[in-house]
Amino acid sequence: MKKLLSIILVIFFSSNGHFSFAQKVQVITSSTSQKWVTLKKKEVKIEANAAKADITIFPEQKKQVIDGIGGSFNELGWTAVASLPADQQKEVFEALFSEEGCNFSMCRLPVGSSDYSLSYYSHAEVPEDFEMRDFNIVRDKYILIPYIKEALKVRPDLKLWASPWSPPAWMKVNNHYSLRRGDVEGRPNGNRMPEGAEIMSNATAFKMQERYLQAYALYFSKFVQAYAEEGVPLWAIMPQNEIKWAPNWPACTWRAEDMSYFIGKYLGPQFEVDGLDTEIWLGTINNSNPDYVRTILNKESDAKYISGVGFQWSGSKALPKIKEEYKGMKFMQTENMCGEHENDWTSVEASWKMMVHYFQNMTGSYMYWNMILDEEGNSAWGWPQNSMVVIDRDKQQVIYNDEYYLFKHLSHFVQPGAHYLASSKGDNHIAFELNDGRVMLMVYNPEEAEKSIAVNVSGTSATFKAQGKSISSVIFTLQDEKMKS
Repeated sequence: MKKLLSIILVIFFSSNGHFSFAQKVQVITSSTSQKWVTLKKKEVKIEANAAKADITIFPEQKKQVIDGIGGSFNELGWTAVASLPADQQKEVFEALFSEEGCNFSMCRLPVGSSDYSLSYYSHAEVPEDFEMRDFNIVRDKYILIPYIKEALKVRPDLKLWASPWSPPAWMKVNNHYSLRRGDVEGRPNGNRMPEGAEIMSNATAFKMQERYLQAYALYFSKFVQAYAEEGVPLWAIMPQNEIKWAPNWPACTWRAEDMSYFIGKYLGPQFEVDGLDTEIWLGTINNSNPDYVRTILNKESDAKYISGVGFQWSGSKALPKIKEEYKGMKFMQTENMCGEHENDWTSVEASWKMMVHYFQNMTGSYMYWNMILDEEGNSAWGWPQNSMVVIDRDKQQVIYNDEYYLFKHLSHFVQPGAHYLASSKGDNHIAFELNDGRVMLMVYNPEEAEKSIAVNVSGTSATFKAQGKSISSVIFTLQDEKMKS
């Protein structure tokens, strides 16, 4: 009987000539109550040629390449983690950047002050210093760069990009870092803006005179060069964070035509003259109207300097049309929604929805906002927000929030060079081909109850029970063979 079965199998596989099967399927899951649990072999049922699956992955249909996944460096993150003893600091950086942790491969930093810096500042504080004679990054050498270098110790090939929240105040029409005075949604302003200095019309807040534009292009070039001299090379620059938002913290709105003019006539040429290979990306775009991006990308003489487009917040609504109209352009999700200091599973659900949306729409890189904050999570302007890691300074305690595990389920496996894969329709899963050829599925069970999920890859099905409200990573190790009679 066994001999007959062997003959049948040989005939079957010989007639097909080529087949794929999973040598190994690993399932790692996190829920509201348990984090990063590897299921036992007996808890994962593997079948060949299963008739039915809830989710089917198509490894032969590769989509966009993945450029990187990570979060943002800010001054308040460094002051929080620096309050810990050295051994606990090391634990945090290992958790975020090591192969055993989140394995982050790309991160963001501000050019000058952000809403999570300790105060307003720029790298050119002398008014009308058009030649940038007094340009310096002295402050960053003591705060931001040590933060980044701790990450680089763990992940030396970490890709870094930067964007300003505001130019130096003297380059702006209202001579102030912010665009709005007074309370925003009940939060204290803290910006001491003079009455009448607000710019609320989405007009360009930058002084669009040649000497200011040229000086600002030089400002970016000097920033890139200064960071490189400190051993922190920058892979890309985006000229403005949230280009269509007028808050009461550092900001600068730009009309699309003016941003295009700045990139095409000043920033791009300055990088060329200085021999910089740092890429220029358009972003960060928070405008839901695709016409903003179209206006710039359709101006070929300016767009030739643009390597990609970064979207965040309302910009997500423009991405589906833009990715169809500009084939071959790279896209990034530049800042996930920051929450209200919930730091719980509701934040996971919100971030998961955005993650699915962006990857389904050709995004190749994905950024969290503040990786680390203290127990209050407050910005310098009074907005408490989420973070992956909370440092309780009084208790000297490190807390890894639910969103930490959401991102670990993705970036622990998905590294630069991986590919997004086509899969069956649905809003609760995304799939990737990893660099070593394995196939990885992230799947969310949004229901309260436990749910059985069957995943099919190249004829092999893996079925497991996903806990209620859980994120799971399912990793298939596939092997291709030919069998001959």
